[in-house]
Amino acid sequence: SDMETSEKIQKSGVLQVFASLLTPQSSCTAKVANIVAEVARNEFMRNPCVDAGLVPPLVQLLNCKDQEVLLQTGRALGNICYDSHEGRNAVDHAGGAHIVVDQIRSLCSKTDPASEKLLTVFCGMLMNYSNENDTLQSQLINMGVIPTLVKLLGIHCQNAALTEMCLVAFGNLAELESSKEQFAYTNIAEELVKLFKKQIEHDKKEMIFEVLAPLAENDVIKLQLVEAGLVECLLEIVQKTVDSDKEDDVAELKTASDLMVLLLLGDESMQKLFEGGKGSVFQRVLSWIPSNSHQLQLAGALAIANFARNDGNCIHMVDNGIVQKLMDLLDRHVEDGNVTVQHAALSALRNLAIPVLNKAKMLSAGVAEAVLKFLRSEMPPVQFKLLGTLRMLIDAQAEAAEQLGKNVKLVERLVEWCEAKDHAGVMGESNRLLSALIRHSKSKDVIRTIVQSGGIKHLVTMATSEHVIMQNEALVALALIAALELGTAEKDLENAQLVQILHRLLSDDRSAPEIKYNSMVLICALIGSEPLQKEVQSMAFLEVVSKLRSHENKTVAQQASLTEQRLAVES
Repeated sequence: SDMETSEKIQKSGVLQVFASLLTPQSSCTAKVANIVAEVARNEFMRNPCVDAGLVPPLVQLLNCKDQEVLLQTGRALGNICYDSHEGRNAVDHAGGAHIVVDQIRSLCSKTDPASEKLLTVFCGMLMNYSNENDTLQSQLINMGVIPTLVKLLGIHCQNAALTEMCLVAFGNLAELESSKEQFAYTNIAEELVKLFKKQIEHDKKEMIFEVLAPLAENDVIKLQLVEAGLVECLLEIVQKTVDSDKEDDVAELKTASDLMVLLLLGDESMQKLFEGGKGSVFQRVLSWIPSNSHQLQLAGALAIANFARNDGNCIHMVDNGIVQKLMDLLDRHVEDGNVTVQHAALSALRNLAIPVLNKAKMLSAGVAEAVLKFLRSEMPPVQFKLLGTLRMLIDAQAEAAEQLGKNVKLVERLVEWCEAKDHAGVMGESNRLLSALIRHSKSKDVIRTIVQSGGIKHLVTMATSEHVIMQNEALVALALIAALELGTAEKDLENAQLVQILHRLLSDDRSAPEIKYNSMVLICALIGSEPLQKEVQSMAFLEVVSKLRSHENKTVAQQASLTEQRLAVES
């Protein structure tokens, strides 16, 4: 297999001779296949092996009964396929994968050393054949290789080399979505957890982790892994590695806690581990939040955010003091804090603030003040979650909305973020919070603060959003502005060309019924201002509105009649 010899073999033209010697009848077949296997370990020799026509006769030899021939043939084909597009194509055209899969099936239950050696070589060959090639991986999946390999792992779990080959093959295949459905029908979860419990070496654990992570993206497999006892293994790793600064331990702590968070993304697996808030797993995860490890703080906060995916869990957690733990965690990360921890803790608070029952409790616990400490953040992910948390908190909470809406620093920052064109999420959330402050407070002071900070133009732009929900929120806020503080906002509304935008929304057949309705409500309020009324009169609003009297939506049709009367009186 050394390069010099390989070069001489290539130049001598002997590869072409080998093709005729690779026959079941020849007494030197195993030796020839062995030479090809050795030669093909050199990258530059793989294409010459294909060009010499060695792949079809090698594939035919996969049907023979001689163990040594099978072993060397499997090695030769595996090496020719390694990182070689031409090699894989040749094996594919010769139908090699199908024969190897059948061979693995027939050998699967045999535990003698020779059969296990052969199985290891065949698994390695399939691995080289399909590595990082979606098409060939799909082909193997369609041949039903997954249940066969899972069975193999169960029977041969004492054989380290074969187990390793199975794990690498799983790692290759598990990335494909179609494979996860097949894996879900096997007992892969049970086998992997059983294998995991036996491992002492870091590299072996890491290998199993690399299969578990893609598989755990599937909700059915998540639940199977939880039921197979993976969570207990992960918690044990966390406990053993949390205080260590050895590189391997730090890596294991990260992988184990990340995987734990991933398992909680499935609704069923999450609920099973929550156990009504009494579960030992839930309690252990809670203890991660005050930890000194940033990785555990992060995983703990993300886990809480995942547990907080239904009202029942959220209400239970808030009643049991989780909010204070998260605020304490945020406090530790205000100055030069860890951005991922900030983001995770804010995500958890945002989710906890969704149920109506929690809002007042969280406000009186001081969550709004804790969140406002991060107004200075220049990190878009943190800004996004901060805005979402405040918006959830003030929903239908008039007093809190008024207090925040009069906070000039907050409103000025919102207006600034409304222009964050590079970060659509932050821009959208800022607009929505501006609108929410007005809608939930219905306060003149709040409107004045927003006008003085230059927020009106953003609310008008928001009325043209591609999202109906945002358009609607903007129109309702603008109607409140027009009803409560029209004089103060008049100039800004005029400059932002609100009247023209409303004309466009009412004329557009694609506008949703609620958009048409709220646009007409707003028009009726705007004609209380002389300059805005002139604009309304100068555009043919009566014509557009009278057409809407026959709109299929009754509420829209009624509002059209009322608006038409108002416009007729004013003109």
